[in-house]
Amino acid sequence: MSDLYRSAMYARISKLPQLPPDPPGHEDEEAADSIGALPSLSLSPPINRLPRTPNPEYAPVSGASYFSQAVQVDVPASKLDVRVYYTPPQTTDGSAGSVIVCHHGAGFAGLSFALFAKEVTKLAKGELGILSIDARRHGAHSHIATLPIERSFDEDLSLDILVQDLHNLLRVVFPVPSVAPSLLLVGHSMGGAVIVRVVPLLIEAKYRVSGVAVLDVVEGTALDALPHMPAILNSRPEGFDSVSDAIEWHITAHQIRNITSARVSVPSLVIPTPEPRARGVRAFTWRTPLRTTAPYWEGWFKGLSAAFLAARTARLLVLAGTERLDRELMIGQMQGKFQLVVVPNTGHMLHEDDPLTLAQTLVEFWRRNERVVVGIKKVGDL
Repeated sequence: MSDLYRSAMYARISKLPQLPPDPPGHEDEEAADSIGALPSLSLSPPINRLPRTPNPEYAPVSGASYFSQAVQVDVPASKLDVRVYYTPPQTTDGSAGSVIVCHHGAGFAGLSFALFAKEVTKLAKGELGILSIDARRHGAHSHIATLPIERSFDEDLSLDILVQDLHNLLRVVFPVPSVAPSLLLVGHSMGGAVIVRVVPLLIEAKYRVSGVAVLDVVEGTALDALPHMPAILNSRPEGFDSVSDAIEWHITAHQIRNITSARVSVPSLVIPTPEPRARGVRAFTWRTPLRTTAPYWEGWFKGLSAAFLAARTARLLVLAGTERLDRELMIGQMQGKFQLVVVPNTGHMLHEDDPLTLAQTLVEFWRRNERVVVGIKKVGDL
């Protein structure tokens, strides 16, 4: 959130149930194939250049080695076919274990957490599973072809819809709450708004929620930045000559500071430009144009601080810099209602920029709250 705020101010103007195998061509899809909450957008002018041979330094990298499996999950209640990246927990005591559930920000996708997922698996020695999803209109999701669907259904990115999508997905993936793993919910930006609102639904359904972690979004700062977003979005190119070109832009424009992560995550953010293309139009365009999400920006973040502080579980806020906390969070911090961690030398995509530090933070948070000693309160408990 901190990078976005500076830009805005400068502008001023368990295992899964038996799921189908990874679809054929998955590797090719990954190679070809969110608002301060928005990505930290540079104010430098869009890159305009003649088509050129892709730079091998920015060649796409498959996400296959970062998760145990990538599958499509039918979620009839949401009329969606959702791409899920999953590494199940490896327990030795016969328990269901624990799983981190990751929700990306606007304009990004589940592979945004790829490097983070691998670090978590190593640090927790496999005891902590990790599941990362593609939200509707993002990544490799689609609607279920066999179900009737209104033309505009898939376009709705309102908060209530996104919350229901996540809740419905988890009910499919872990259908029996009593034997499901405990869930540690992690949300970046827009995803942070989603995960804090899904907590009461999961608790009501008798799931065990061991904690929530919100990454780089503060309600007050996000809402203050929204009026400046159109000017910031003008800095983004409308398209790219190739997937490698898209990866290069994310690195050179400082959207993502970790080139390895960008090579894994960025390919799922763009799609081939639909034919016929006008002369001069780039070969690849955005999968989720951020301008089209503008009607939902305020709804995502309004009330976020209160919802975070009201979550009946341990709470963690991770920021990319010494961000200003809004009044509610400042009071909550003084009252010890949540843990605050700052990851230095990162931007808005802190989970991509420094996946190891974030993994260390989350694994420690999990161990402290999932394996809490009797008589010691969890982080955020009153």
